[in-house]
Amino acid sequence: MNVALWVVAGLLALAYLGAGGTKLAKERERLADNPNFGYVNDFSDGAIKAIGGVEVLGAVGLIVPWLTGIAPVLTPIAAVGLAVLQVGALVVHGRRREFKSWPVNLVLLALAVFVAVGRFAS
Repeated sequence: MNVALWVVAGLLALAYLGAGGTKLAKERERLADNPNFGYVNDFSDGAIKAIGGVEVLGAVGLIVPWLTGIAPVLTPIAAVGLAVLQVGALVVHGRRREFKSWPVNLVLLALAVFVAVGRFAS
């Protein structure tokens, strides 16, 4: 089970580092050029940067505390935070009628819940 939790946490961390890093590195207008990022027009520049920052911090929180043994309770807390983020993404995409995004959001939500439950139980 520990191996599965590490694999899932690693994959989630990579996904959130990529998504969050993109939001932090690119301007909102450049993100909006991508059809998958149309929702950015509904948010301010600061909100998009904040979401990106939360994603990057969540990615770090999935790996570093458990790996180092320093405050390992932060790992399942980070997973819960990322699950909440995905619930918000589902709401935003639903309001925009972007239901094609839901499968990805649901998979990320399920994986984050898996890590949260698995690490809280450890």
